[in-house]
Amino acid sequence: MRAAFLLAALLVWAVHSPAAAGLPRGVVTLVDGDRRVTLTVEVADTVETRARGLMYRTHLPEYAGMLFVFEAPARLAFWMKNTRIPLSIAFVDPRWRIVDIQDMDPPPPEGDVPVYLSRQEAQYALEVNQGFFRRHGIGVGAQVVFRPGGSFRGP
Repeated sequence: MRAAFLLAALLVWAVHSPAAAGLPRGVVTLVDGDRRVTLTVEVADTVETRARGLMYRTHLPEYAGMLFVFEAPARLAFWMKNTRIPLSIAFVDPRWRIVDIQDMDPPPPEGDVPVYLSRQEAQYALEVNQGFFRRHGIGVGAQVVFRPGGSFRGP
């Protein structure tokens, strides 16, 4: 009984911990015309890590984000359940081009949680602080270059 309680407590802690220390990391460079912006990302590439996403975080550095990787292109749906940070999401097609950008707000404490559906099929999604793409001049059509491993600390 005690072992089951400890296991359940550990699972709750792992899901609710502010940072997902065990996630793979990488570097994303966004290229839009002559603009280039580089950031460090955590990679969510399993059902579990995609479901957890950026839940329970209270801060995301400006040049950080989360890259969601899916097995095949589809109309992707995201929600902000238990997400406290306003985010922007770029939906990225299999050729690593941004096909849609949307702003997502934390849901109200009570009520429905909106679903953000990609306007086109995408295989990847990149979540960053809300307004990041606009602040850095990155729009639909921009190229996404992903390099696994490493980190980038900003300009």
